[in-house]
Amino acid sequence: MRRRLSYLGAAAVLAAAALLFGGTFRDGSPAGAPAGAAASGSTPFAGAAAFGRTTTRRVEQLQAKLQANPDDVRSLAELGLAYEQRARETGDPSYYSKAGGVLRRALTLAPHDLVATSGLASLALSRHRFREALGIGRTAHALGPQVAGPYALIGDALIELGRYQQAFRSFDTLAALKPGLTAYARVSYGRELLGKMPGAIQAMRMAAGAATSSAEPTAWTHWQLGKLYWATGRVGTAAHEYRAALAAFPGYVYALDALAQVEAARGRSTEAIALEQRAVDTIPLPQFVSTLGDLYSVTGRPRLAGKQYGLMDVIRRLLASNGVKTDLETAVFQVDHGIRPGQTLALARLAQRERPSIDGNDILAWALERNGRCGEALHYSQLALRLGTHDALKFFHRGMIERCLHRADARAWFGRALRLNPHFSLLWAPVAREALR
Repeated sequence: MRRRLSYLGAAAVLAAAALLFGGTFRDGSPAGAPAGAAASGSTPFAGAAAFGRTTTRRVEQLQAKLQANPDDVRSLAELGLAYEQRARETGDPSYYSKAGGVLRRALTLAPHDLVATSGLASLALSRHRFREALGIGRTAHALGPQVAGPYALIGDALIELGRYQQAFRSFDTLAALKPGLTAYARVSYGRELLGKMPGAIQAMRMAAGAATSSAEPTAWTHWQLGKLYWATGRVGTAAHEYRAALAAFPGYVYALDALAQVEAARGRSTEAIALEQRAVDTIPLPQFVSTLGDLYSVTGRPRLAGKQYGLMDVIRRLLASNGVKTDLETAVFQVDHGIRPGQTLALARLAQRERPSIDGNDILAWALERNGRCGEALHYSQLALRLGTHDALKFFHRGMIERCLHRADARAWFGRALRLNPHFSLLWAPVAREALR
């Protein structure tokens, strides 16, 4: 794999080749930011208006063009992509349904349109329908074999399906065709998957350098860079990058959420809750709502925590009604919070079958451990760590499995998690510390 990924050859991609040695890629555009949902309703959220003002204007322009010419395939395809961006910017999954409608309309008029086909593949990825995304991505590739975009779509789907070497080959071609922010960010993620954290940071710095003058791509790369520092316990450096994201894009919600975790790590719970509340008020993504609940929980306010946790099922139903699969994310939340362990284990099994990645394997291992099925859990934990990924939460899960099996290795795994990132989880880092006393 590493030999294949180090070979690019052409002078035009020498910068990418330097990064590809020992690594691979992931989606590096702001458009790859996690999608989410509102706590209720299906209309855009007032707090998110400024966040996506440029996209809103673009949507209005395209809608006006289509009023004049309803069969304008290019405008239909571009409107579909703009709706997808609005879904990411507002957390409103109804935009996914709107996107699907106009993209399918475009393909009815022009069955071989590459932009509309690629838009449907991207939509399937956003909806966590990875096998569907892979099929549509391959159709897009057949329509434009020398176009870079379909290789990203195919590779992204393959990553989530746990087919890493195939994904790496797809991204190899992507970098050869179009080095830049998207390719460098995928290099960064690939190195992170392989446990090569210094190289991941180096590649994400190059992605930041390749970002356009637009605010959102710049903010996105600083946020991603901060996450890499956070994952290795460098709290101050991570905070610096998150603030750089906010300087580039004031109110950037992913940076607000990340800074909330920094403040919690520093013992500043009031500041952490205020930052997380700002993120939730702007775009109520599930991860923001869950974190706010956890902040209330660890600071002794169970009623307020329960109020936030109660929103999670509302969000899940809203996402599902707009075609988004949330099996894995729902299983993570329910396992962590002890909700219906037996049913959650069944959900985790389904999630792992649909998404047999290292993340799918890890959540199944964790659900099995919480249900006392630790021998089986060990198998899936080994699969989750097979790439050599340095992930403190996965190390903690392994420690809990080893402890359940009464194996001496448990302490080593807890220690490994805390050495990598002493603040890896509001809920579970204290458990790891207690286990080592």
